[in-house]
Amino acid sequence: MLTLSSCKDVLNLYPTSAVTPGNITEKDIVPLTNGIYNTAQNNAGSESYILFDLVGGNLINSSAGSGSAIIPFIENILRPENGILKTGWNGYYRAIYYANTAIQSVEDLPSSTNKNTLLGTAYFFRALTYYNLVTRWGGVPLLTVTSDAKIPRNSEAEVWTQIEQDLSLAMQLLPSFNRAKAKSYFYVSSEAAKALMARVKLMRGDKPTAAILAEEIITSGTFQLDDYSKIFRGQDNTETIFSFANILEESSVNLSGQFFYTYSHSTGGSYVYKPTNEAMNLYTSGDNRKDYSATTYNSLNIVNKFPSGQAGRDPLIIIRLSEMFLISAEAKGHINGIGRLNDLRSKRGLTTTTTANETHFLDLILEERRKELYAEGFRYYDLVRTNRLTSTLGISDHYKKFPIPSDELMLNNQLEPNEGYSN
Repeated sequence: MLTLSSCKDVLNLYPTSAVTPGNITEKDIVPLTNGIYNTAQNNAGSESYILFDLVGGNLINSSAGSGSAIIPFIENILRPENGILKTGWNGYYRAIYYANTAIQSVEDLPSSTNKNTLLGTAYFFRALTYYNLVTRWGGVPLLTVTSDAKIPRNSEAEVWTQIEQDLSLAMQLLPSFNRAKAKSYFYVSSEAAKALMARVKLMRGDKPTAAILAEEIITSGTFQLDDYSKIFRGQDNTETIFSFANILEESSVNLSGQFFYTYSHSTGGSYVYKPTNEAMNLYTSGDNRKDYSATTYNSLNIVNKFPSGQAGRDPLIIIRLSEMFLISAEAKGHINGIGRLNDLRSKRGLTTTTTANETHFLDLILEERRKELYAEGFRYYDLVRTNRLTSTLGISDHYKKFPIPSDELMLNNQLEPNEGYSN
């Protein structure tokens, strides 16, 4: 029995129900599609959304003193037996299994708009999930059909190639973003697939293509940079390209309730993680992101990006327009890209900046990405892909890849551990 979801309205996006895969008909396509969202949103665990901030020097446990070193905190997470990593690995593969099953379930159905949307959605989330896997573990087992087979790891290049193939299909099959539809950013679109492809191209070093794709999103007129205060407050905004709705009845993800104290809600939230001292010093005077990112309340350093307190019902933003500005800027280089960087800085209340060379420009880009995308799951891999992990954090070079969870190595003797880890 495949767990699915039925679509009612924007306030009830991904509730679960059940349909047998072998009995799929046209009327089951929409529930099956929304089930893909449910699985992708929930299965990897809440900490999967902030893991690159936890191991990237942006967050530390709340009990850490002012002089506490970040290195032991990171090393404690990056252990083969750490449950956060196991939950993430298993959750990602459950999402892939579901996407593969959904694709196979509709193979014999006649072509229709709903079928195309289902297939596009499945390809999008399979690509996003493999992106999360390859940026954490490098080469991983590549499954494109429903299977429980225990197989060895594919190469990183093979995984990246599959991601691009899936996104190319998603761009063709998904509908265009519909601004007239309320909260339309809670559904993936051809623009969301293109934006994710821009991210992937930048990660792979294909800067010309990354710049072209990012510029197509920026200049389309579909999205505009919006006030930072609106984006993470569940308000309609023009910047979000795709976000999980994260509604109570449909989601087990609760960032503020599980991890972050916030003064924006009467019930406060939890105080498990806090900004590192370095993160607290990121935001200068006039930066309108500070109060909504890393700030201070009642003498506590807090993350205020997820403001719903114990309820934890903040949207989980996956892609937004500001990332496209940063991708375009980085991909174009210091001569042609400085304009896009300054466009974003101006929107965030900062003065424009200048740079004389590519090295300094990359410093500016990484700093701006850290501020703009704080606690959104980017920092660690930004350091990995620019070869700055060791020099910035002081950790061993082998931490540029996560350890394969020890349980997975025991269950699948075809898997090889990543270099530098004892399993």
